[in-house]
This record gives sequence, structure tokens and C-alpha cells, in this order.
Amino acid sequence: MFGKHLKIVEQIAIVFVFAVVIPMSISAFVINNVNQQAMRNQLRESAVLVANMVSDEIDFFNKTVTNNLEHIVFSTGYFKTPQAKNAYLKSVVAKLPDCENLEVVGADGLAEIHARNKEKKKATVPLKISENQYLVATYKLDAVRDELFKSLKDDKRQIYVITNDGDLMAEHNYTDEAYKKTISLLPKKLKKNEPIIFGDIKNQPLVYVSKDEPKITIIVNTTEKLTQKAITNNSWKILLSCLFATFAIILVIGLYTYYLYINIRQLFKGIIAISKGNYERQIRLLTTAFTPHEIIFLAFEFNRMATEIHKSYIQLKKNNVELKQLNEFRSNLIDTVSHELRTPLTSIQGYTSRLMRQDIVIDEETKQKSLRVIKEQSERLKRLIEDLLTIPDIEGMRLRTNIEEVWIPEILEEARVLIKNKEQKEIIFNVSEDFPLVLADKDRLLQVFVNLLENGAKYASEGSKIVVDTAISRKKAKIFFKNDCEVIPPSKLKKLFEKFIRLDDNTTRTTRGTGLGLFIVKGLVEAMNGDIKLHSDETCGFCAEVTLRLA
Repeated sequence: MFGKHLKIVEQIAIVFVFAVVIPMSISAFVINNVNQQAMRNQLRESAVLVANMVSDEIDFFNKTVTNNLEHIVFSTGYFKTPQAKNAYLKSVVAKLPDCENLEVVGADGLAEIHARNKEKKKATVPLKISENQYLVATYKLDAVRDELFKSLKDDKRQIYVITNDGDLMAEHNYTDEAYKKTISLLPKKLKKNEPIIFGDIKNQPLVYVSKDEPKITIIVNTTEKLTQKAITNNSWKILLSCLFATFAIILVIGLYTYYLYINIRQLFKGIIAISKGNYERQIRLLTTAFTPHEIIFLAFEFNRMATEIHKSYIQLKKNNVELKQLNEFRSNLIDTVSHELRTPLTSIQGYTSRLMRQDIVIDEETKQKSLRVIKEQSERLKRLIEDLLTIPDIEGMRLRTNIEEVWIPEILEEARVLIKNKEQKEIIFNVSEDFPLVLADKDRLLQVFVNLLENGAKYASEGSKIVVDTAISRKKAKIFFKNDCEVIPPSKLKKLFEKFIRLDDNTTRTTRGTGLGLFIVKGLVEAMNGDIKLHSDETCGFCAEVTLRLA
């Protein structure tokens, strides 16, 4: 299903082709064609304009020369002899620029001068004086050419001025190959006195103007170089501009796609990490100007969601641990109650049944012994029940205490009386009568001392003593409960404050206990704003250090 869908990069590439490449290509083609058409029309119009300019220059030159000749003819009427007329004409030639000769000849002389000037490539301008007389002026063609093309000096077109006989009278930017090609394209029948476009190359328009007076033809040739400059170069500029714009768009879209793809991959990796249970994974975006706000917002919300899930996961694990501990507590509680309650209840039930028998006579000593056992087992049950009832208060930090000034020696002596010491181990109190008063709850402190002394009596080595030392340090009272036993490793020593924890060694296997004593002791001491620490080394097998505030 997912394999049929395209990736973001592939989709952007397709969109780019249809939204940018194809439209840009079509636009470039259309713009290029429009530009070519416009430049083609401009070349035609400019070629026609140049042809008209040359025609106007020729008309102006012809009119100027004709007017000059008419003035000369008019002036020669004042000279009676041919010698005087010739002298006058020579003086005029000296004054007229670019004029080489002035002669008054007949029709035959005109033909002879025209042939001679044609051979020498000079211009012949005749003016009819009478039926068989002409005033003929001879001009330099270079001068005529300069005059005609003076305003077109920088124009790159090729311009030819030819006579009706096909002779080249004047030229501009002449090349023999181009001239021959242009002449070959010239129509056989020419229209008169108007510019006509001819030729078979649409981007290189040719224009001719055939005149009746003087009888010449002006041809304007738009060269390939000019066409290339006007059309081809502009076409390349348009295409390069479109290509540059396309590459610029590609660059911007490429950068955008790159950053977008990287950030989306980060989102994918984050989602995959979450799906695999890595709730600590955070999305780190590559934030730039190309990073969309929606992606940043999505990443922020994803990280916030992942953080909340991680917190919930940690809380769930914690709850699971607590449930497991609670389940263990329940199991241990059942085991403890079933074992610890059964023994005293059995003893109480047995000795009570014994005392209630009517078929036997029980002496006073046996009766007192039975009652003493019942009392001891009842007190054992009471202490066990008190310990079990104290646990919820300690765990819920709801333990109430009545803090007052307490004298340590008095509490220690009361504890000595209350503890079970079957093996009659010696208990030594190294406490002076003037030991300062401490701030504590008297009943709770008595419960602490009873548990610690009873713990020492249970687990101390055979024949050893239980020693209680005291000290004052930093305005606090310290009470040390010491007994000899095997050294307890630090890893096991730390666990003794937990519920239902007993050391699994030869000593603990032979003694009964709930494993709640030190847990309750720690809770009671801390409820009285005190502290308790456990030590075990070669010098002292086991030591419980209780710290209380001085009154």
C-alpha cells in the first residue's frame, strides 16, 4: 500500500517539472519568438529607413548640383565668346568642391564624357542647355560616396548605389561576395520610386529603391553580423535569463527540499523511536529560514508529547515497582503473620487448655509457669501487632509523636526489663547519671530501644555481651548499640532497613523474627527528628548508631 506513494522529494521534483520547467520553457520559447518577430520588423523598418535616407541624400545632392549647373548656364549667357565661357567655367571648377571639370558639349560629346568617366569611375552630371548642347559636370565618386553616407558612417549595413546599366556607383561596407549575392537576388523588374523588400532570408531583409531621376537603384543589405547582433544575441540573452532563473529556482527549491526532507526524516526517526519504546527521544530540527512554521510546531508538540509519555512511563514503572513491593509486602505479611502468630497462639492455646483440665491436678509451680508462658506469648503478640500497625503510619508519614524531654538511662532500664533475653546475654549500659536530656517521644523511644536490644540479644554471638555507649557530638546525643557477630557486607547492611529483610546466614536461620524491627526503628527515630546508622567491622560486629537532639 505504502509502496505506491511517492516520496516528498519525488513529488517536489514532479511538481517542479510541471510548475517551473515546462512553463519556463514555454515562456522562453514564446518570448524568443516575439522578440525575433519584433527585431525582424525593426530590421525591416530600419533597412527601409536607411534606403530612404540614401535616396534623400542622392536627391539633395542631385538637386544641389543641378541648381549649381543652372546658375552656371545662366551666367554663361553673359559671355559672348567661347574663350570667355571656358575661362569662366574653369574659374567655377576651382571654386566648386569635388567638381573636377565643367564642359559645354553636344550629344556626341556627352556620350564620350560619360564613357570616359565610367571607365575612370567618376560621376557624370549633365544639364541640357539647348537642343544639342549640354553642360556636363564631372565629380569624384569618393566625394559623392562621402556625401551620401556621411550620416551612415557607423551603420553596419551594406549599401550599394548602382546605375541602370548595372554599374556600381557608390558603396558602403562593401564585400565582393555579399554584393554578388545581393545582385543575384535583385528582381528583374523593379518598382520605381518606393522602397521594396526582397530576398529569401527573413531575418536579413534586403531593400531596394529604383529612382527615375537620377536613374539609379539603391540597395540596402542587412548583414548576417547585424542580424546576429540584433536577433541571435538577444535570443541567447533571453534563453540564458530563463536558464538562470530556472537554476535560481532549482537552488531555492533544492535548499527548501533539503531542509524539509532532513526535518521530516527527524520526525520519522522520532516516531519510530517512540514506537519502539524509546520515550526519551527528542526531535532536533535543523532550523533555518527554509524551515516551515508547521514543522517547528509539530516537532515542539511531538517533543512535549514524548516528554509526557516518558514521564507517564517512568511513573508507570514506579507504580509497577510499588505494586510489586506491595505484593511482596502482602506475601511477606501473610508469611510473617502465619508463622509469627501461630507459635504464640499455639502456646497460649496449649497452656490455657492445660490449666482448664479438670481430670488432673496441677501444682502451683506448674500453674505459675503456664501463666508466665501465656503472659510472655501475649506480650509477643501485642508487640507484633503494634509493629504491624506502625508500618502504615511510617510509610504514609502519618506517625504522631509527643516530643518531650527524656532521660536516656531511665528508658534503657525499662527496655532491659521488657526484652526477651532467653540466653541471658549480659547487657552493659555505659551511660552516666548526668547524661543530658534529649527531645523525643518517650513511648516511641522505648519501642526503639526494646527493638535494638532485642535485636542484639537475638543475633549476638554466643557468650558475647550487648554494650550500649553514649556520646555528645555537635549538640546532639549519640547512643551506640553494639554486639559481636560476623562482619556484615555493606551491600547487605543497607538492606536491613527494608521491610521483612533478614540476613540469610547461620545466625538468622536459628532465630525467629519478622524482619520489621530495624524498619520500624528507622521510621520512629526519623519521626522524632533523629537519625540512625548501621556499622559493621572487625572491631564491632554490629553497631546501630542513634542520633537525637539534646533538650
